[in-house]
Amino acid sequence: MAGEAQPDCLFCKIVAGEIPATVVRETERTVAFRDINPQAPTHVLVIPKVHYPNAGELAAAEPEITAQLLTEAARVAEDEKIDGHGYRMIFNTGSGAGQTVFHAHVHVLGGVPLREGLV
Repeated sequence: MAGEAQPDCLFCKIVAGEIPATVVRETERTVAFRDINPQAPTHVLVIPKVHYPNAGELAAAEPEITAQLLTEAARVAEDEKIDGHGYRMIFNTGSGAGQTVFHAHVHVLGGVPLREGLV
């Protein structure tokens, strides 16, 4: 059921502490951790602790948590000191867009000039 942890979801397992991750921020409703396959010097994923397959479903069901994801993404950028130079926040939705873990999440990328075609 949407909103509930899924036993086969990698990110739900990270939230539960079953799989290690390099956590950089955590709130009551979100977790931010370093991507294991970074596409930029700073590449952090911010996920909700509740499970929804993609950003659209999360936004429709729990807009407050969606807003918190964006707020936390901005805080990650501040913490990582990339906010002054520019950064990207990316939601991939669906396998055709490159989503490989079907748990809503936002990528925070920066640390180099980002050009078209990167991620």
